Amino acid sequence: MPLIGPGPDDPEYDNYDPAWRDQDTPFRRWLYERLKAAGSSCPADIAAGHAPTNRYHGLSDIDLDDLAALTDTTIEAVQAAHKADLVEWAREQQLRDHSDLAVLDADLDRIRHRS
Repeated sequence: MPLIGPGPDDPEYDNYDPAWRDQDTPFRRWLYERLKAAGSSCPADIAAGHAPTNRYHGLSDIDLDDLAALTDTTIEAVQAAHKADLVEWAREQQLRDHSDLAVLDADLDRIRHRS
C-alpha cells in the first residue's frame, strides 16, 4: 500500500517512529478485539494504522466516527478507550522520569504481566 503524504524519511514526518507499527498499547488491544468481534477481515492492520499514533496525534472526529462504525461501538466507547490509553501512557512517562528504580522495576513488572 503506498504512503499518503510524507514518507518516514521526510522532514515533515516529525516524530515518526517505525516501532509504532508494532507497539503494544491498551488502545491497540481494545481496537483489535473490537474489530475482531465486529467481523473485520483485517483487524491487526486497522489497529496498526490507528494505534499508538493516537497517543501522538489524537483522534479526529472522522477517526472517531470511522472507528465507532468499524468496531460496532459508539464514539463515546472509542473516546473512552483512547483516554484510558493516554492515562496509561502518562503513567509510563512519569515512571521514566522517576529516579527510584525499585518503583520503576515494580511498574515494569506490572506492564509486562498485563494482557
